[in-house]
Amino acid sequence: MNGMGRMAAVLSVVVAAACGGGSVTRTETVQLPAIASGQPTDSHLVLTQHTGKDERGAAVPIGDDPTWGSRTALVTIVEFEDFQCPFCSRSAETVSQLERDYGPEKLRLVFKHEPLTMHAEARPCADAAETVHQLGGNVAFWKFYDLAFHDQQNLNAQSYETWARVSGVALPAFRDAMATHRFAQKVDDDLELGKQLGVNGTPAFYINGISLGGAQPAEKFHTIIDAEIAASNARLAKGTPAEDLYTVASKENFAKGDDDDDDADTKTVWKIPVGSSPELGPKTALVTIIEFSDFQCPYCKRVQPALKQVKSTYGADVRVVFKHEPLPFHPRAEPAAELALEARAEKGDTGFWDAHDKLFDSQPSLDDADLDKIGADLKLDAAKVTAARTTKKYARTIDQDQALAEDFQASGTPHFFVNGRRLVGAQPFDKFKSIIDEELVKARALVAAGTKPEKVYDELTKTGKMPPPPEQKTITFTGAAPVKGSGTVTIVEIADFQCPHCKAAEDSLTEVLKAYPNKVKVVWRHMPLPFHAQAELAAEASVEAFKQKGNDGFWKMHDALLAHQADQDGLERANIDSYARTLGLDMTRFKNALDTGANASPVDADKRAASNAAITGTPAFLIGTGNATGTWTAYTLAGGVTGAKLKKLIDLSLGAHP
Repeated sequence: MNGMGRMAAVLSVVVAAACGGGSVTRTETVQLPAIASGQPTDSHLVLTQHTGKDERGAAVPIGDDPTWGSRTALVTIVEFEDFQCPFCSRSAETVSQLERDYGPEKLRLVFKHEPLTMHAEARPCADAAETVHQLGGNVAFWKFYDLAFHDQQNLNAQSYETWARVSGVALPAFRDAMATHRFAQKVDDDLELGKQLGVNGTPAFYINGISLGGAQPAEKFHTIIDAEIAASNARLAKGTPAEDLYTVASKENFAKGDDDDDDADTKTVWKIPVGSSPELGPKTALVTIIEFSDFQCPYCKRVQPALKQVKSTYGADVRVVFKHEPLPFHPRAEPAAELALEARAEKGDTGFWDAHDKLFDSQPSLDDADLDKIGADLKLDAAKVTAARTTKKYARTIDQDQALAEDFQASGTPHFFVNGRRLVGAQPFDKFKSIIDEELVKARALVAAGTKPEKVYDELTKTGKMPPPPEQKTITFTGAAPVKGSGTVTIVEIADFQCPHCKAAEDSLTEVLKAYPNKVKVVWRHMPLPFHAQAELAAEASVEAFKQKGNDGFWKMHDALLAHQADQDGLERANIDSYARTLGLDMTRFKNALDTGANASPVDADKRAASNAAITGTPAFLIGTGNATGTWTAYTLAGGVTGAKLKKLIDLSLGAHP
């Protein structure tokens, strides 16, 4: 989900259009953006290639749907998505990775709408996305898709218009279609199909007809896709026409049904640390349940009776460890977590679990007044409760839990690890029981062999699976660059002034600079993307501001360019000149620099450095120690970034060099 680099290629593709029940074809030329994971706009290389042959006879039929990849790809994934669903947002990053891993000749993606009724903006956003698809085609749809998932907290009518315009759709036509609900029937048809297939949550995927539910890790997709690639090659060898591959494969696979009632892997053991989190139950418990939860999440509330039954059934044999994962679309989850942690600070783990129960009892009523009442009922210090909520006193603890959740792919709440074994969602008691009973057998055998009960969890998970280490890149920078802040840790932001996701990242960068005073600095490096027509000029203007007035001049120009990024002509030359004039730059020098391209060289140097390091889109971040000059190795993040993600890598850097 992200703002991408682009492949230097042009493709002529054949696009099917319905005509009197049959199909006709037309050819159009499409500029191909490059595929890269973690980037927001223009991230989808779109091959809208059809032969005119109908695929409505497939087990999961394909009609006039948004599509990425070749019509004759070996594997087709049909995805049912909800634009307001946080798990769909997370799975979009995985889908981007799959695009990069397999390419459009092996993998095709087909999008279908599944707006859930619990998400108020899901249906309006689906209607807007489908309108963009119908008016602008596949390329426009995938741009809108990336923008919506990246900026999921701002789903509203104004955003839809902005994203439609950025995606290349004329606003008058978009507004007219939305006002008349011209394309709403397509969303209704997708919902009906989902109902027939048994889709009851999002995201839901059908991989050549094989069902896979939830925001699963890429490895889960790889296992199925790799097997299906082999199966499709075998079908081709036996004479199946390439254009029939999906229809044949989906029918065969769908007819088999699911071999396992539960797609989730509950067998792999993960070495997930207990840490210093709140515990319910003794350290000598033979089974430890680590729970990632969100006090505003209705599913987290729904699972509480099952957890209470676990405790009443197993008593001291089970310990529950709570870790915070307030989801970004639950605005009251973080304040509720602050209250629970303040209760722990004042009254220990007992206070935490008392607050935990009252918060879930109060849900969905978690406004400030509700939290104040819970604090009073628990006899907490009212001033401290208010301070914890307003200052985010325990944000560090919450961030660390969220970073752990990301490391172990606990992508959603509630999410459990039972002696390291993953269990996802609001599961009934019997699901917990089946794993707990198996774990008790193993734990009791260890105790009988001499392991102390308090060491059982460590022993059972010591060879457990660990998440991969954060990715690192080595990059060689030349020339001076603007800097904000000071400290031993450097965040290099490789960015584009016309990329909306570079603008969105500013809040996270401001957050970490505030959280790590005198420990972190931010350095800007340029990567204007070729499909952003105004980005190059904006970059050169900021270089001139840096030349004339140093860091202060650059960051003021930076702020002006991003502030006006979405304006109709916000990055046109006349307006850029006006920003320079407001900043008090020497306008003769400024205009001459832009007229002659005098500042193209440092921008090109930054682009070469990024390209040589295989950085293909914006925003991209490098986090490490030192001044980021010359050849430098650092942790890397691509695309949509959060304060928690940055803080995790900052902490790793500080740990290596305190």
